[in-house]
Order: sequence, then structure tokens, then C-alpha cells
Amino acid sequence: MALDLLVKGANLPDGRTNIDIACAGGRITAIEPNITAEAARVIDATGRLVSPPFIDVHFHMDATLSLGLPRMNVSGTLLEGIALWGELKPLLTHEAVAERALRYIDLAVSKGMLAIRTHVDICDDRLTAVEALVEVRKQVKPYLDLQLVAFPQDGYYRSRNAVKNLDRALDLGVDIVGGIPHFERTMEDGPRSLKALCEIAARRGLLVDIHCDETDDPLSRHIEALTHETERLGLQGRVTGSHLTSMHSMDNYYASKLLPLIAEAGIHAVPNPLINITLQGRHDTYPKRRGMTRVPEMRAHGINVAFGQDCTMDPWYSLGGADMLDVAHMGLHVAQMTSREAMRFCFEAVTTNPAKVMQLDGYGLAVGCNADLVVIQAHDTIEAIRMRARRLTVVRRGKVIAETAPEVASLTLPGRPAHLDPASYFPKAG
Repeated sequence: MALDLLVKGANLPDGRTNIDIACAGGRITAIEPNITAEAARVIDATGRLVSPPFIDVHFHMDATLSLGLPRMNVSGTLLEGIALWGELKPLLTHEAVAERALRYIDLAVSKGMLAIRTHVDICDDRLTAVEALVEVRKQVKPYLDLQLVAFPQDGYYRSRNAVKNLDRALDLGVDIVGGIPHFERTMEDGPRSLKALCEIAARRGLLVDIHCDETDDPLSRHIEALTHETERLGLQGRVTGSHLTSMHSMDNYYASKLLPLIAEAGIHAVPNPLINITLQGRHDTYPKRRGMTRVPEMRAHGINVAFGQDCTMDPWYSLGGADMLDVAHMGLHVAQMTSREAMRFCFEAVTTNPAKVMQLDGYGLAVGCNADLVVIQAHDTIEAIRMRARRLTVVRRGKVIAETAPEVASLTLPGRPAHLDPASYFPKAG
């Protein structure tokens, strides 16, 4: 049988080189050297990295590309961003939310991102964004996996109709239960909201993803309550704690208690390096706190850590470009993860690790997995992060859905090469 696609000479993230990848019927059928077969499309990836798709496991698509509406975030703080989003919500329309989401997804796919988990605010009684993104999810299904989290941005108990609206959103087909315990009116309402939200997820058989302790306050310890509810309800492996930034301000002794609890409960941790380093520490003079949770320590405890992008050109972040290599690059720097092994982990934090969080079926580079892959203008994963390398070819179910020409600079320097591939001018380290 002829193949749909044959990729020749790939370097794989696990270090194997000169490997061919055969795809047929939307699946990977072989990964080995020197495959000889007829194929409808052959891609010469000789010397280039071929990876499973990038994944953004924490995003806010209802707000994306809304920068400047209705005004700018002058202070740059998280709280002004929330207030600004509150001003924008009444102005949202179904058409505008869907149009911005689709524009963003187009950009994301061009960067090799084929799965996104987005939080969608359910505190607007109209559920405008929920309905728009449920429609977008259906529209993009052929080329991108989109998960929706019912997110009570203004607090599950703090917002008047959030309790009712969250159930309404889930009934409309939203996939995951979300929450924001540190934004409730009292410290006591935080754990109370987690108890209710986790019970809803257990009853409905859904996953949980909580904005947890996104604050500089070292006394914000709702992750402790989240581990308890996860254990109590048997939700191990189905719960995500996003941000967890208060842990960067906690004393080491208390953090040493929390880390084993998170690991024991099988909770996934999702820091968002670009946003955490930007929004946290705003009340500090000097020294300023970094704002990102304890990634190396989490890894040492066996906690699954995945990086998210969180925001792009919205009330909280005026930058961003749907590029998970930017996220990995920032995460590497902020967490000071500069060993070769740690840098390779940062690539996993935007590919294989978020796939575990989203529980994606058929993800990966192995026989029988979905034929979803990205050809990258880099020799290995470290070089991909260092160069934020160009995504040359994006494949979904064995079909090419995006292509970009290689980056090549033309020089006019006497006695020097006329053209160069930027990556080729650096040493290859093991």
C-alpha cells in the first residue's frame, strides 16, 4: 500500500538521527532508518528536527487579540487586567470572539501548535464567549484539538451568577471545570469553591483545571486544598493546578510540605512563564521576585510540569505570537534550567508533558500514533529553543497543512559565504 507521507532523514527529540517516518491512513506506520516505499508526498528532513506538535495547555482565547479594547492596561498588573476584562465583557459579540479566535488559531497552526486548552469566562450571563468558542471548537476540529475550561473569572462564589452559569456552560458542551480560589472574597471561600468544583467534576466525569494561587501572597495556599479534594474524590491524574505562583514567595519549609502532596495527588502543574514573569512582583521594589513557581523542585518530585502561554495581545499581556518555543525559552531562563538535560525538558514542557495534561489520544512519535508532526529548522530540541527555530512543515493526520520557507540570510561580505543557515554557525553540543 502506498503511503500518504514519508519523512526522510529526521532527527528526533529523543536523540535518534537519520530516521524515516512513514504515515498512512492518518497514523504513523513505521519509524526506522531507510524506509523504501511509494508515498503521495515525500519530505526531505535530512538533519532537521521532527517533533510531535506543540501544545498550549493554558490560554484565554475569549480575550485574545483584544489589545486596546476598550483601553490599555496602564499599570501592567493582574488586577487591572481583570478589571479591564470586566469592562470589555459587556461589549463582546459572538462574531468578534469567533473571528479573533480563528485568527489566533491560524497563527498557532503555522507555528506547529495543534492542540490548545483555553479557559473561557462564564461570568457573563449571556455566555457569549462560551457559545462562540463551542462553535469554533467544532469548526477547527479537522486541524486542531481545542479543549474548553469553564472559568469563573470573577470568582465562583464572588460572582453573583457564576454557580448557575458554570453548570450552564458545562451543559453547552464545555469540557473541563475551572476555578480561581484566591480571587474569592475570603480565604475561607477559596477551599469551599474547590470542594464544590471538584465535586461537580467527579459527578460529571470531567477534568479539573484551577487558576491556583496566582499571587505573590505566600499565605495563598489553595493548592493544599486542591490536593485534598483530588485525593478525597479519587481525581488523581485528572486535576491541573495552573500558575501556582505563590510558591515562589513561600518559605522553603512550607514548600517542602506542599511538593510531596502535589506529587501524591498526581496533580499536573502549569506555570506560564511569559505572564508569570510579567504580572507577578509588581508590588516589589528591589529585589523583585521572579514570579514563576518552583519548576526544578517539582520535576525532582516527579510532578508533571507543562508550560502555557496564557495570553496574547489582551488585557493582561500586550505581546505574544502563538509560539511555544518563546514560552519554552522564557521558562528556561526564569527557572535557570541551563543544563543540557534541563533544556531538553523545556522542550518536553511544550510538547509531550501538556499532552499528558490534556489526555490526548494518539499523541507522539511512535508507530500507531496520529500522523501529526512538525519539521523544524534546527538540529535538536535545544537548538530549536535557542533559535526559536522556524517551523518548516506542519502535518496533521498525514497531510501537510502549513509550510514556511527556511530562514536563509544573504550576505555580501568579501570572502564570506553568499548564504547561510543561521543555525549552522554554532557548535553542536551533546
